[in-house]
Amino acid sequence: MARSALFLVCVIFAFLSFSAEAEVVEHTFIVGNLTVRRLCKNKLITAVNGEYPGPTINAHEGDTVVVYVLNQSPYNISIHWHGIFQRLTQWADGPNYITQCPIQPQNSYTYKFNIIGQEGTLWWHAHVSVLRATVYGALIIRPRAGAAGYPFPTPYKEATILLGEWWDADVVNLENAALAAGGAFNNSDAFTINGRPGDLYPCSKKHTYKLEVEQGKTYLLRIINAALNSQLFFKIANHPLTVVAADAAYTTPFQTDVITVAPGQTVDALLHANAAPGRYYMAALAYASTPNLPVDNTTTVAILTYKYSFPSSSPPLLPSLPAFNDTPTAHHFYSNLTALQRPKLQSVPLNISEHMFITFGLSLSPCAADQPLCQGVALSANMNNVSFRFPTAISLLEAHFRGVQGVYTKDFPDRPQLAFDYTNPNVNAVGAPLQSSDKGTKVKKLQYNSTVQIVLQNTAVLTAESHPIHLHGFNFYVLALGFGNYNETEAVKAFNLVNPQERNTIAVPAGGWAVIRFWADNPGIWFMHCHLDVHLPIGLGMAFEVENGPTPSSTLPPPPPDFPRC
Repeated sequence: MARSALFLVCVIFAFLSFSAEAEVVEHTFIVGNLTVRRLCKNKLITAVNGEYPGPTINAHEGDTVVVYVLNQSPYNISIHWHGIFQRLTQWADGPNYITQCPIQPQNSYTYKFNIIGQEGTLWWHAHVSVLRATVYGALIIRPRAGAAGYPFPTPYKEATILLGEWWDADVVNLENAALAAGGAFNNSDAFTINGRPGDLYPCSKKHTYKLEVEQGKTYLLRIINAALNSQLFFKIANHPLTVVAADAAYTTPFQTDVITVAPGQTVDALLHANAAPGRYYMAALAYASTPNLPVDNTTTVAILTYKYSFPSSSPPLLPSLPAFNDTPTAHHFYSNLTALQRPKLQSVPLNISEHMFITFGLSLSPCAADQPLCQGVALSANMNNVSFRFPTAISLLEAHFRGVQGVYTKDFPDRPQLAFDYTNPNVNAVGAPLQSSDKGTKVKKLQYNSTVQIVLQNTAVLTAESHPIHLHGFNFYVLALGFGNYNETEAVKAFNLVNPQERNTIAVPAGGWAVIRFWADNPGIWFMHCHLDVHLPIGLGMAFEVENGPTPSSTLPPPPPDFPRC
């Protein structure tokens, strides 16, 4: 309680001290059809304002962002502002049927939210079906005007690097066909940098992003993985990078020649342009954590060119990328980031009021009535043996606010129903109890300002795979990552309680685990789910219901007048 009061005092003081500098950042997003040409073919996609990727939102800490969204596409739509805390503005968070009903075609909704206590690189994307394959863009938060600025030397320039995936076929049709058959849809045909595949793909020489740099200057790269289903390695030939932030949380400077970034994650890295003048490829390649699953093993590139360098007919220098299944390189990056120690409003919770142990992974479920091509069983996914079922008539948040019964239950289990050898690849031999999962719309109830520790235990049921788990509404502290079954006695010895990295999305190792902690000081319904979109509609998610606090400033307000109806 004392910590909550201190937090509110700090927020109010910051607001009063700097309100004169805060601005209202307004945008209009018109969602509609757009024809683009990629990989030798024209394709009709869904896009915002006729742009692919969509427009960048630039704001400062303390600003209010207002985005009017008009849906002129043939699909239902909602927009999620990935990583924004949405304190008391959860009606603007955006996940379909979690915090809102979708914006139906020819309808609109205005998202309004404040940016408090956040700086760095975030992004926005569609949160309906797989529309975020092309409906996405950057959300850049710079330090408040008049504040101290970046906690590192001010870069000469900045560049946003949006990593994405591209399918030749209509991705919505692919998803619908896969769900009807009870399977997963095809791998992508290409990866992209800022919407462009790069000239290693056919017909793509004109579809290659170029970044010009000057010798001796330093550039801030804002790297965002907007891919639907692929973690990615990112590297620039002959240019090591210095990571200074991840998921809009500053890190201790970390030097590396390769960055690993999972879907939903962002990385800010300083590029020092001190190589010999010339042309160099920046490249991204899939990191595939599962050896027995097919992967898009192609490489997207962009060209880094030094200003004033002599023209050359030779191709740019290509970096030596990790192998697509190089788990040690991925784990080295993910496990070596630490938070930059500086004054802030929150610290790592030490006294824990809620302990959870969540197993998650793939499973099987009986074919449903809406799966006409399904043969006996369908691919599903679960957390603690519960495969999440989305409501259809009202969002979880509105049901929570209005006290509507029968939409969800508050009995999401704190532990799995059955303890077993979670990461044993032969675990399937145990039989159906481990392979099947129950469908349900279950949430975990949390008291306001409670402290939560979650052990996220990946399983090898059906297959072992690294899953990026995203939590809406909060940053969490990553205390430790490891492989095998979680052993508390051994794991606590490795807990970082001094400067753990802060994240909103964590790539839990294949056949491994992660331990996270967060303060439940944000009232409402908050979704936690796998950010591989192939796993979201088959159930790899759950939600938290955080109760209101004792004051008006800790109580969820009513929805806005134009809130979408189902």
